[in-house]
Amino acid sequence: MADILASLRSLMASQSPPLDALLVLSEDYHQSEYVSARDKRREFVSGFTGSAGLALITKNEARLWTDGRYFLQATQQLSDQWKLMRIGEDPPLDVWISDNLQKEAAIGIDPWCVSVDTAQRWERAFAKKNQKLVQTSTNLVDEIWKNRPPAEINPAVDHPLEFAGRSVAEKLKALREKLSSEKARGIIITALDEVAWLYNIRGSDVSYSPVVHAFAIVTLNSAFLYVDKRKVSSKVSSSLQANGIEVREYGAVSSDAAMLASNQLDQATGVNFGQNGVCQNDTCDNDLIWVDPASCCYALFSKLDANKVLLQQSPLALAKALKNPVELDGLKNAHIRDGAAVVQYLVWLDKQMQEIYGASGYFLEGEVTSKKIPETMKLTEVSVSDKLEGFRASKEHFRGLSFPTISSVGPNAAIIHYSPQAKTCAELDPNSIYLFDSGAQYLDGTTDITRTVHFGKPSALEKACYTSVLKGHIALGNARFPNGTNGYSLDILARIPLWRYGLDYRHGTGHGIGSYLNVHEGPHQISFRPQARNVPLQVSMTVTDEPGYYEDGNFGIRLENVLVIKEADTEFNFGDKGYLSFEHITWAPYQIKLIDLSILTPEEIQWLNRYHSKCREILAPYLDKNEMEWLKKATEPVSA
Repeated sequence: MADILASLRSLMASQSPPLDALLVLSEDYHQSEYVSARDKRREFVSGFTGSAGLALITKNEARLWTDGRYFLQATQQLSDQWKLMRIGEDPPLDVWISDNLQKEAAIGIDPWCVSVDTAQRWERAFAKKNQKLVQTSTNLVDEIWKNRPPAEINPAVDHPLEFAGRSVAEKLKALREKLSSEKARGIIITALDEVAWLYNIRGSDVSYSPVVHAFAIVTLNSAFLYVDKRKVSSKVSSSLQANGIEVREYGAVSSDAAMLASNQLDQATGVNFGQNGVCQNDTCDNDLIWVDPASCCYALFSKLDANKVLLQQSPLALAKALKNPVELDGLKNAHIRDGAAVVQYLVWLDKQMQEIYGASGYFLEGEVTSKKIPETMKLTEVSVSDKLEGFRASKEHFRGLSFPTISSVGPNAAIIHYSPQAKTCAELDPNSIYLFDSGAQYLDGTTDITRTVHFGKPSALEKACYTSVLKGHIALGNARFPNGTNGYSLDILARIPLWRYGLDYRHGTGHGIGSYLNVHEGPHQISFRPQARNVPLQVSMTVTDEPGYYEDGNFGIRLENVLVIKEADTEFNFGDKGYLSFEHITWAPYQIKLIDLSILTPEEIQWLNRYHSKCREILAPYLDKNEMEWLKKATEPVSA
């Protein structure tokens, strides 16, 4: 690590102007949350593997900013060359730079890896002390990364209408109408899931996300896909062409953005104006280029005339979040198969814990005396999560996992985004809580579910915490709220049962889910973070319901289901607003022995029994006799 920092500092000194600091971000050229191996630059320089974080390297310091999900993990992974900066507790990056670097300091950034929003915010902050954000001509990390993974040539594939539910032609027409209404003549689309959704293509360029490394430009009259052409088969090329989409090389997006700015892109293609029925001649008064400031990189924005840019959230973000009926059916079916896999896993794990470790098991509470287990029989966080993947892989339309499985025992469960590694992971322990947060990519939908279990005798504290998390989970899932309500307003519902005990958790409560796309999808969310105010929750959106509680060094608890937003059948309709509610589409039992039933209200017990009854009914066709017997026992009605 010291060698990496020394090499970077040497490169920083050789730049013109010499750099006083270098920013290394987590994101790729598309501002993706999950990136390919060759784009994990921040991980390479810092050793921190979390999905969110920002590294700052100065002449004599190295600091890493990350959020509450990763405080514990970062503490464990950062070497003593690095100082952890806790977002929300320590000064933000721009404040720290302004306070600690000299006047007129030059701070280097790769403009391809930073969003317009972030770059402009930093520029304003740095200007107070005449500090400058300097765009480097190459990525300095790439220059010193000797064994950087090569770019992979993974094929792009068509996503059929039977799963997509809307044709490319329909999506392009709706997009062009939106452009026209906003007086825009073109849009640069940089978010990988938006490109995939718009053109009904999928790929495997990023682990866990079925996307293709590509940009898109759409004007009122033409459409382009910028991608390594080696990834595009003649079949995919034909379907793109049939929709009027021209395939160009990935790197051409830079020069084409400049041509778009000077209104030469359509002319250069010899497009017949008006062929798409939006702009009938070339004298339209639409003169703006639409760019999403949160996902478009600064490098492409810099090619445009800033006075003629519409800096606004991409219209595709909301369009993609509002699932069509085919996508909703697909998501529901995918979650049923996924729930069956989770139950099969619990049946298997329950049996293994009893046979190998002498645990009392999923249903009974009993102390376990530790015994010597042969190395070959030991269960580890990784070996059991591999087994879970196997159950999922046997299901129809399975295409892979939707994120690295969080399979965590005892103290590791307190690390919110823990990622077990084969060499260092923990062995399962019948006397400790086990939390697993996992999901899969199926052709008809993306899944994400968390359950927390104990195979021995849980403590009174563990039961109280689990029950409080469950109460919050139920309260949010049962909410009814008027149209126009955002996720910021609802977040408190999941926390109130925890707050009663003086407990809380450091992450948001819910995120959208893609339709065979990214497992984390916006633009909406349920969270205490201000961004959750931006977009109201709307009918046909998906959102997770996942409160938790984490006690560092001891245990962690999280429960997560995916919900679909639907119209609520309320007795009254104050203000003629219309009211909304949630529908659960995740099916797997909650562990009764971890629940302190005396803390649940009669309504909560009724909900739990009703949910468990549906689990039995919905999952029955997918389970064998033994698995069904186990599920019946796991979902027996309870009373206080």
